[in-house]
Amino acid sequence: MMNSIPKLIRRFVGIWLLSSFLLIVLNFVMLVIVALKQSPNGTPWKAAEQAAAALKRTEKGYVLSGPVSDELKSHHVWAIFIEDATHQVVWHTDHLPDSVPLKFSLSDVADLTRGYIDGYPTFTGKLEQGLMVLGYPKDSFWKHMWPSWDYQFIANLPKMILFLLSINVALIFLIYMIANSRLLKSVRPIANGIQALPTGKPVYIRERGLLSELSVNINRTSEVLQSQNDQLRKKETARANWIAGVSHDIRTPLSMVMGYAEQLKNDSGLPDSVQKKAMVIYQQSQRMSNLIRDLNLASKLEYNMQPVKQKRENAVALVRQVVVDFMNTDIEKKYPMEWETEDTLSSCFVNADRDLLKRAVSNLIQNCINHNENGCTVYVSVQSTEKSCNICVEDDGIGISEAERKALNTAPHYMVCDTNTTGQRHGLGLKIVKQIAASHGGKTLVEHSSHGGLAVKMILPRLQ
Repeated sequence: MMNSIPKLIRRFVGIWLLSSFLLIVLNFVMLVIVALKQSPNGTPWKAAEQAAAALKRTEKGYVLSGPVSDELKSHHVWAIFIEDATHQVVWHTDHLPDSVPLKFSLSDVADLTRGYIDGYPTFTGKLEQGLMVLGYPKDSFWKHMWPSWDYQFIANLPKMILFLLSINVALIFLIYMIANSRLLKSVRPIANGIQALPTGKPVYIRERGLLSELSVNINRTSEVLQSQNDQLRKKETARANWIAGVSHDIRTPLSMVMGYAEQLKNDSGLPDSVQKKAMVIYQQSQRMSNLIRDLNLASKLEYNMQPVKQKRENAVALVRQVVVDFMNTDIEKKYPMEWETEDTLSSCFVNADRDLLKRAVSNLIQNCINHNENGCTVYVSVQSTEKSCNICVEDDGIGISEAERKALNTAPHYMVCDTNTTGQRHGLGLKIVKQIAASHGGKTLVEHSSHGGLAVKMILPRLQ
């Protein structure tokens, strides 16, 4: 989160820079637009030149061509022609204002050239015989009557504009940083507090500053999380103790049941029907014993109570030994085993607890047996990649649906979820496999087998 504070500051500065840049660009664009709109204002001088060129002398006097006359009328512009020899107006347009004189001195001509006649902005165009003067409506143009500037001022104007612009940008930045400094000081402890919430550690932020309400809410959230964590730890401890206690209490009477059932099923003096019933009792008792053992192991792995003694192990040899043990117990040949590991792969080393890893592989093979009562072929393989050692157990049995496969990969086991316990076909055995893989830094994937049944792959980190 400490890296996030400079990032936040950079974000503020970036926004400020972008805003300043966009503001400058916008001002420049607006200036260009205004300048473009005002650029036609130089046309009065051109209009005066055109009017002068369009004024022709005839036997009846001076005549202005029709198009130029119409243009002047449309803009409410009056015009006069001052003759050089007499300095008198020898021609003018209709509706000439009464305030416009009909005779001008040289000083009057100088004034109207750079200024106004009775408030009318005037523009001139010269002829051979005199001077054409156009008078535009009042308040239509502003004329700078003393257009003289200091040369050094004009020469240094770009530098001055750039200097003033830099000062403005610096002042805006200073004001921006002062205005946001208090906010940044308030954000830092809040950001650190939010980062600490997921760790489960108690969080307390001083409840002051601009974001004091947010600090209060974070403190209250931390208190609620601490209370929930305490209650959860108590529940987990109670559940683990309950499972361990029940497992211990059941083990002794269950051993007696199994012992008596084994004696009855082997007693040749009893009828066959009684021996078969004793066999069923013995098998179900053994199943209960395995279930209690699995439940106890799963509980220990769940709460990190099971010691994991890891050392360098050859996964190929270890898995092959488990396969051989199952082959030796399959007297009826109902579940034949196929070893699909490549002949060239003699070793794949992992850092593992030998007993737990053998237990995981045994559970996977037993899972294939338990859920295919009519028999199936079990395929076991070890694959070595650059970074992992993959142990795969699959079968050609009844398999599972796609929805069941997704559920086994993502949904929690019924030890964690106390609802919707129906349809749990792959129980503690598969959960223990996932726990063992996780305790070794690996993971477990449930897939559809290429042989038509179920495939479960354990992916463990490979030692170099």
